[in-house]
Amino acid sequence: MAHSERPEPAAVPTAGQLIDLFALATTAYFQDFAAVAGQHGLTSTQAKVLILLREPLSMRGLAEQLICDASNVTGIIDRLESRGLVRREVDPTDRRIKYAQRTEAGDEAIRRVRADMQATQRVLADLGDDDRIALAGLLRRLQGTLDQPS
Repeated sequence: MAHSERPEPAAVPTAGQLIDLFALATTAYFQDFAAVAGQHGLTSTQAKVLILLREPLSMRGLAEQLICDASNVTGIIDRLESRGLVRREVDPTDRRIKYAQRTEAGDEAIRRVRADMQATQRVLADLGDDDRIALAGLLRRLQGTLDQPS
């Protein structure tokens, strides 16, 4: 490029184009996530529950996070509990409410899944520090905005 030539400014993407890019990126992530979860004997939903349980959640809270019926959550938690990956605890103030909590084995299982996500790890490793900081900031803003009721 000659000294006087300037690069063309990037076109500002439309909301639709950003949605498409976000969908493509998340689809690739979830394909990697599901494949690796399966290698560890977990369904993608079971692995997602382990991620969500970084802190104890009520069964109803899990159902809301998973956007499913509470009866489905019971089966998922039953299977994870039988493998020692989660445990249930009764709310001391209201015995009708049960909380699910990740165990140390559950912590280790989701740590291994994340570590083995080679496609995702490779893409993120290729980002420079400034890009990682920018991406983390944008994702936090998106999460905060999307978590608010409309």
